[in-house]
Amino acid sequence: MNDPISTLEWLVQAQQGIPSFSEMPRRTLADKGIAGPTAAHVIEEIHTPLNLAMVTFTTGSSAFQNIVGVTWCELPLRTEAGKRVLQGCGVTTGQQLLVTYAPLVNVFTCQALEAFDLRWSFLSHSCRDALLIALCRQMPDVVIGESSFLRATLEQAQKMNLIDRLPKNLTLITAGTPLDEALVPLAQSLGYTLHDVYGCQEFGWLVLDGIPLREDISLVATRQGDDWREVIVGGLPTGDSFPVGTGGHLCNPAGIIQTWKRRRTTPEYEMVVVATTAHHQEIVERTARTIMRIKGRICRVSPKLQTLAEATHIQLIPGILPDDASGSVPIDIIGPDATAQFDALLASQRELQQQGKNDPAWSKAR
Repeated sequence: MNDPISTLEWLVQAQQGIPSFSEMPRRTLADKGIAGPTAAHVIEEIHTPLNLAMVTFTTGSSAFQNIVGVTWCELPLRTEAGKRVLQGCGVTTGQQLLVTYAPLVNVFTCQALEAFDLRWSFLSHSCRDALLIALCRQMPDVVIGESSFLRATLEQAQKMNLIDRLPKNLTLITAGTPLDEALVPLAQSLGYTLHDVYGCQEFGWLVLDGIPLREDISLVATRQGDDWREVIVGGLPTGDSFPVGTGGHLCNPAGIIQTWKRRRTTPEYEMVVVATTAHHQEIVERTARTIMRIKGRICRVSPKLQTLAEATHIQLIPGILPDDASGSVPIDIIGPDATAQFDALLASQRELQQQGKNDPAWSKAR
């Protein structure tokens, strides 16, 4: 008779879909295209749920850095916006891209860079001297980074009489923080092309040189009587507001959103789902919790939620400051185009419930 323990050992080894630690799939920094240095992070391996395409973090510009999850269903929206940035900046196939801050690739997605067959690299160290060395040694076609960092590096090159050793034709793409206005004339004096892109780790790139990059971008009033508008992506508030008008953008006269004048929206909008294409309210409530967990946005579900609607309907309810008597008339965001981001997260929640990967060693079932 066979030893029962030996039989169990054989069965465990033969089971499909329950990997050992050495057999688990791995997603490295190189796989995500962000294998570059930063002074603000430590490299840590984590167990990432299979329903997430990747995990990244907010920059921490307005609060403590917060984890961000990107689902598979929203990845195409993010990737397409990244490709539109490259196309709008005149980037061509096969060019060399220098990324000064590695996590910015997460906002593009490496799939967008690969679609252009770009060769991208990072600094040896996250400092101005390393950028100056890379500019002179690597001669990149495109550089993406924070605008003040780029401006200070180019000014350093001038002081060190290194301008003749810099690339002659260079495209600068600023990102991450509001555009440093002093970079505009400096880039012009060097004959460089300058572009400014706004976005966030939660949703990817949203605006290029004052022009929205996605069909699900809405601009809604922040306070009564001014020309500032908050950027809403797929029904979800970003919390960032900008002046909107006919004055143009510093990098594009046709740009309507002046992204270099960003301010946080105060008070923030409350997001309420009032109609859904889904069959049941429960999946919308779960999606709302998912949004809170992986996007850091409060999403509420109306107790009178309409299911099986033709399109998603989200209402943004303005918050009211103690000294503000402005009306609380809700702003309607109605799909399908205007709610693409929310609908992608709803689809992700549906996929999770239909094809969820559970661990037999850890079950919450009663």
